[in-house]
Amino acid sequence: MLMRTDPFRELDRLTQQVFGTPGTWSRPTAMPMDAYRDGDQFVVSFDLPGVSPDAIELDVERNVLTVKAERRPIGKDVEMQVSERPLGAFSRQLFLGDTLDTDRIDASYDAGVLTLRIPIAERAKPRKIAINSGDETPKQIDA
Repeated sequence: MLMRTDPFRELDRLTQQVFGTPGTWSRPTAMPMDAYRDGDQFVVSFDLPGVSPDAIELDVERNVLTVKAERRPIGKDVEMQVSERPLGAFSRQLFLGDTLDTDRIDASYDAGVLTLRIPIAERAKPRKIAINSGDETPKQIDA
């Protein structure tokens, strides 16, 4: 269903957390996510607290899902006393398997969590297959 291909992504995320560097569009910060199957759909949730819904981009090209978001600073005239929340650009790419129907993705954003519901494709759902016994003789067709 979901393929992970970037082994260095977690190392980049850890480095950004330790050194406190904001994400940029060329080196975005990763966003935490959960992914699970719920019946006939695949659910992916991304944590994006404090991000405005209009600062989130969601794109699908072939079987690659890209989520981009940006958390902007509060203001220029504000003197920050404590700044622990990451700012800047966030991005995550997921490689979706052929068993998912990317044409019918449903996206919702509530309480800082972006939730995507991706239906399982009909061709990937379990189904019964009829078995013909070897004793049956083939039907003749008159031409």
